[in-house]
Amino acid sequence: MKIGKHDLGNLPLFLAPMEDVTYKSFRYMCKKYGADVMYTEFIASEALIRDIARTKKKMTIFDFDRPLAIQIYGSNIESMVEAAKVAELYQPDFIDLNFGCPMKKIAAKGAGAGLLRDIPKMVKMAEEVVKAVGLPVTAKTRLGWDHDDMPIVEVAERLQDAGIQALAIHGRTRSQLYTGEADWSLIAEVKKNQRMKIPIIGNGDITDPEKAKALLDQSGVDGLMIGRGSIGRPWIFSEVRHYLKTGELMPPPTVPFVVENVKDQLNQSVTWKDDPRRAVLEMRRHFARYFPNLPDFKDLRVTLLRADELEEVLRILDLIAEKYAGLCVDYTNVGLK
Repeated sequence: MKIGKHDLGNLPLFLAPMEDVTYKSFRYMCKKYGADVMYTEFIASEALIRDIARTKKKMTIFDFDRPLAIQIYGSNIESMVEAAKVAELYQPDFIDLNFGCPMKKIAAKGAGAGLLRDIPKMVKMAEEVVKAVGLPVTAKTRLGWDHDDMPIVEVAERLQDAGIQALAIHGRTRSQLYTGEADWSLIAEVKKNQRMKIPIIGNGDITDPEKAKALLDQSGVDGLMIGRGSIGRPWIFSEVRHYLKTGELMPPPTVPFVVENVKDQLNQSVTWKDDPRRAVLEMRRHFARYFPNLPDFKDLRVTLLRADELEEVLRILDLIAEKYAGLCVDYTNVGLK
C-alpha cells in the first residue's frame, strides 16, 4: 500500500486519530507495539490559523511518529485551506481531513461528519486543500448521516476524483455515534468498486485479533485502523499482526507486564508535559482501560483514578503488580465505551 511516496507495506495498521488520546505518549506506546501509521489528535482549522499555542503543540512530531498525518477539521473551506498550509510547515507525511467526527459540538457546526449533509462542499473542500499543499492529502469519514442516508460509495468516488490519496472509513453513520455495531459491508462495497484506485482503510470495532481478521476477510481493505480498541491495550497492534501472520493468538499479557507499560506511558507523558501532575490527570482515561476484568479490583481502580500525584500513582501501580502478580489481563467482553 502506498500513499504518495510512502510505501507502507502490505496491510499497514493505523492508529486512529482520537481527541485527548493520540498525544505523544500514547502514540509512542502504539508505535512500540507495531502501529505503522500515526495521526495527531484532530485539530480545529480556526484555532490553527489563529495561532493558538496549545493547538500548535498538538502538531509536534517526534522521530518515532513517522509516517504521521496531521488531521484537521472545520466547516469553512478557506480556513481549512489556510490550516492545511500551516500544518504543512510542521512537515508531516500526510495531511488528513476529518470528515467523520460525529460529536455534536463539531458535526452541528457543519464540520467533521456534519459535511456528510453537504457532500458538494466536502468535495470542494478536499479539492481546494489538495491544490493548496504539496503533501499527500487523505481523509477519514463515515458511511453517512443516518440509516436512511449512507452515500459512502458515491462519497468515496468523489473524494478520489478530488485528489484524496487514501480514504479511511468508519463503519457507522453519524447518528450512531459509537453505538451499535460497525457495518463493514458498505466498506467492502467501496473497496470492491471498480472505480476505486486509492487505498481504502477500514475502521470500527476492531477489538481483538480475531475480529480484525474477520473484518479484513469480509472487506478486503488495504489497511486496518484501530481506535478505541487500542486504549488500555496498545499491544493490540502486535497481537493483530501476529495473528494475521500465523493464525495463532499471542498469550494474554500479565498484570506486571501491563503495569510496566502503564509506567512507560506515564513517564513519556511526564517528559512531554514537564508537569507530573498534569501528566497523571491526562493518563486517567487510559488508567480506566488498562486493567479490565481483574477480580476485586473496584477499590484499587477508584484509588488509582483519584490519585493526582505521580509518586502516589506509582505506588498504586506497584501494589497492583504485586497483588495480581500471577494473573493475566482478560480483554474479552471489554466493549468500547
